[in-house]
Amino acid sequence: MDFSPSEENQSFSLTKFESMLKTNNVFFFDSNEFENIINHYLEIGKIALAKKAIKLGLDQHPSSVNLKLFRVEILIFENKLSEADKLLNSLFELEPNNEEIYIQKANIHSKRDQHDKAIEVFKKALEFSKDSSEIQSLIGMEYLFLDNYTDAKLHFMKCIELNIEDYSSLYNIIYCFEFLDQAQDAIDYLVWYIDQNPYCEVAWHQLGKQYLQTKSIEKALTAFDFAIISDDTFIGAYLEKAKVLEQLSRFDEAIEHYHIAMVLEGPNAFTYLKIGSCYQQLGQKDKCLKFFFKAVKEDPAFDKGWIKIARFYFSNKDDLKALFYVNKAIDIEDENTSYWLFYSNINRRLNYLEESERGFKKTLELGEVSLNTWISRGDILIELGELEAAKYNFIQAMEHHPENEELEFRISGICFKLNDQKAGFAHLLSALHINSEHVFIIEELFPEIYKLHKVVQFIENYKNPSN
Repeated sequence: MDFSPSEENQSFSLTKFESMLKTNNVFFFDSNEFENIINHYLEIGKIALAKKAIKLGLDQHPSSVNLKLFRVEILIFENKLSEADKLLNSLFELEPNNEEIYIQKANIHSKRDQHDKAIEVFKKALEFSKDSSEIQSLIGMEYLFLDNYTDAKLHFMKCIELNIEDYSSLYNIIYCFEFLDQAQDAIDYLVWYIDQNPYCEVAWHQLGKQYLQTKSIEKALTAFDFAIISDDTFIGAYLEKAKVLEQLSRFDEAIEHYHIAMVLEGPNAFTYLKIGSCYQQLGQKDKCLKFFFKAVKEDPAFDKGWIKIARFYFSNKDDLKALFYVNKAIDIEDENTSYWLFYSNINRRLNYLEESERGFKKTLELGEVSLNTWISRGDILIELGELEAAKYNFIQAMEHHPENEELEFRISGICFKLNDQKAGFAHLLSALHINSEHVFIIEELFPEIYKLHKVVQFIENYKNPSN
């Protein structure tokens, strides 16, 4: 339903309607006025006022199909689908060629996850539509719900054919291309689109992003330049161009474009961080740190800023400051495995073994179960003398990394330390079967075990069975 009243008339109607609600006086409105009032409230999300307008409108105009369709829209919004369906059926008997009835009927199917049926009804609505672009878009969305990106893309393309400036459909088309991993097809389409609409900053911007997907860095840079030429206030184009300039190691130019973006949209933590990273690449440590701190001052909850500061100090061998700032990042985002790994590595370098082990344990609990994490934690437990805990750690690791000689050698050494020679030799044999060249693991971690005559003889006999 399309409404385009003059601003003056709409303002008068709204003032009159809201005055009626406050005073309980009953004023008369024609049905068009009610439709405009309802549409206004729906657009700004004031559902309660829209419902009041619908009720009063139907009291004054009980036969108005459009007001009843608004009633249907509210019922669908409130998930009262059976009631909405019943009302639509009665309206269909009155106006079987009303496209809005079909649209709302399809919306009910969509709410019930009956997307195939919704598409069928939307296509029926096309037979009665004066402007089919909205319905084509709705069909495209239903295909997206079905993960049918090929057909969705075709319907969004029809929207573009009907309205070359339908940027929402353009974004959806590119989304479909990306999901289908069709970067070159997306480029071809955008080139065609730009031929029709050469000063469209959105299309140039999207073209640049697609060129990045195909590693065509210089072409991407050119596309972002044209996006800026088309609209010199387009923040996204400046940011994307700055990222490309970073990739090309043109850090001074990147900083310039990040600054322009901030002039346009105001300061923000992300852009401060990017500028700081550029200065870091340029070796300008003071400026780098200055902008990292600007980032967290702008947004104290910006964990990526705190972790950048922590990594800066870590790379400059200031481990205590690195530890202080990584803790700030973890306080904000305590389920980030990379933060906990970094926390563990800092503590390991400071020889804070208990804290380092705690970090590795937390990392594993969060699901980061790489072999290196298991080994790092287990080796620290060995250093701490927690042999049973270390053994259990490596046994758990075997569930994720079976037939791994690094784990087998470690378990073997621990078993010998725990005076379980039978298990020690069993795991030693398994480790030697997998890779006998890595026997140095026992030599490094358990030198006293490696020197035992029985162990030396066992290894020699394995390597030289003829002896």
